Amino acid sequence: MTILDVEGVTNVRDVGGIPAAGGRIRSGVLLRSGQLSGATTSGAALLRANVAHIVDLRDGEEVAAEPTEIEGPDTTHLPLFLGSVRSFFEADTSLDELYLHLLEESGDRIVDAIRIIAAGERTLVHCTVGKDRTGVTVALALSAVGADREAVIADYALTESQLPVQRSQRIAEYLRTQHPEAVNAVALATQSPAPVMRRLLEEVDERWGSAAGYLRANGMTEEELAALRAVLVEPSEDGAPGGHSSEEQG
Repeated sequence: MTILDVEGVTNVRDVGGIPAAGGRIRSGVLLRSGQLSGATTSGAALLRANVAHIVDLRDGEEVAAEPTEIEGPDTTHLPLFLGSVRSFFEADTSLDELYLHLLEESGDRIVDAIRIIAAGERTLVHCTVGKDRTGVTVALALSAVGADREAVIADYALTESQLPVQRSQRIAEYLRTQHPEAVNAVALATQSPAPVMRRLLEEVDERWGSAAGYLRANGMTEEELAALRAVLVEPSEDGAPGGHSSEEQG
């Protein structure tokens, strides 16, 4: 994976290069980031040069507060949370609970987002900080094409180090003031622990057989899964596996 310096936007990276069964994830086809509203003129120009389709996973309230104004790429708005982001903090939801909620309640929109990736245009997926909704969607897309599990988990975990330290400290202080009894609020806003994604992918395997099985159960066809693999996986020259994966392609 490659971290990109896009002025005004945090947590931008290309997931290309991750080992996958039969090769590796192709560079330049799937990017992920936080929200794009702060992009400077040069940052927006860099995104236009590298992205053909933007998938915005934020809810309507978030979009209204921080609209994306980058002309050029097509933009599809697919809000993954049913209900406001604020409600998860009020309920003291854990990251594990949040991600299971996404799996159970937003499967059709996760599939819609991954269908856009499978269409083959250079795609950027983002939410507010690019951690939770983006993290789950990208992890499922990568896992469904046989990406190495530990590399997928490492990509998710990388986000925490890409968030501005002062921002995370400021948010943590605010949350402790607003929700003094909460035990999960700071993690929900600022952390991306590898064990959380590992548990989620294990849960997917247990309940749906594989990430591909999860996508099938939510409406993705075999043809669409094949297209996703063709878009994302760059075959190795000798056809040898690019890395170990526990994902079942069948």
